[in-house]
Amino acid sequence: MDYSLFFNPVDCAELGFSAEEFASSQLGSSILLYNPEEPLDIQQAQIAIIGVPESRNSYHNESCSLAPNEIRRQFYQLYRWSKPVRIIDMGNLIIGKTVEDTYEVLSDIIADLMENQVIPIVLGGGNDLAFANYRAYEKIEKVVNVVSVDSCFDLGDENQPIRSDAYLNKMVLQQPNFLLNYANIGYQTYMNSPESIKLMEDLFFETYRVGTMRKDLEEVEPIVRNADMVSVDISAVRRPDAPGCPHASSNGFYGEEICQVAKYAGVSDKLSSFGVYEYDPTLDYSNQTSQLIAHMLWYFVEGFLNRPHDDQFKNKHDYRQYSIAVSESLDELVFYCSRKTGRWWVIVPIINKEKDLVQHYYLPCSKKDYRLACDDKISERWWKAYNKLNR
Repeated sequence: MDYSLFFNPVDCAELGFSAEEFASSQLGSSILLYNPEEPLDIQQAQIAIIGVPESRNSYHNESCSLAPNEIRRQFYQLYRWSKPVRIIDMGNLIIGKTVEDTYEVLSDIIADLMENQVIPIVLGGGNDLAFANYRAYEKIEKVVNVVSVDSCFDLGDENQPIRSDAYLNKMVLQQPNFLLNYANIGYQTYMNSPESIKLMEDLFFETYRVGTMRKDLEEVEPIVRNADMVSVDISAVRRPDAPGCPHASSNGFYGEEICQVAKYAGVSDKLSSFGVYEYDPTLDYSNQTSQLIAHMLWYFVEGFLNRPHDDQFKNKHDYRQYSIAVSESLDELVFYCSRKTGRWWVIVPIINKEKDLVQHYYLPCSKKDYRLACDDKISERWWKAYNKLNR
């Protein structure tokens, strides 16, 4: 792909500094800036930053198009990690004549990066760009698990045009459909209609209230470990910690919590794309929100650098196996615990009655799921996965 046709490269002067100003250990001196006049071997990169100044379908948040450069200003000032990593900043995507044109180009670029084993980090722009990210998996014909960190479900109506608060319905109805599972982390009940909550339950999607997640943040880890893509609407963070979003409320994740969520996403061996959306610099206070997003990106990369690669199950001696008979189950539940990391999985059977065949799906879970099984109970996580895989 000829990337030079689609990007405005990063202009350090526009950001207010030059690369020479940074210490050798700061990110501003180690991140490679894409130069369209020079040949690019994208396979040399591990992570690619893509700014997308697209806000035409963002609901009451037109200034989120200014977000990418503001985030860069803060991110470049941070210090790099103890391990080397190859990050390229592609610059800002040249938005299309229509929003649909932007979606098309962005999905093509993300698909190309993923096929070259490069993880794209998308800096929006509106949250509707998550739909373009999803379509990239469609283009490489890969079934996808989506995790959204958002205070709202953003379902929308079947006949409603796509926008930042109404795009999930488009994912569900897209044909051919490659959406295996959708999980929402951090929704706030009073900001979602009872009808939408019921619909999410009927679709066997996973939904987790912000209060439930904050009580035990470690429960976020198996959710994002099962994700191929994670999108973060910055309104999921409480307004005192991230004032730069018109949709933020007084409740939500704290700053350190959303950084932990980002690190969990980075450490997931499966995850192949990440995005942060809906930041409005004109509402920010003392760069508080852009600094927080920069910290999120830093923690995401730190997680990436510490991926344990313990999800292949090639050598069963690397895991402890536990078989638990549960009265509610069709058969006993089989759990695996990595000896290397202590992470857990549970087997979900996929039953093909026509071929009299049972396949095994390794569902990331937590020790809490195992303890429930020991108490003769099936976790909601397992039950929803079983119903989704066997309907």
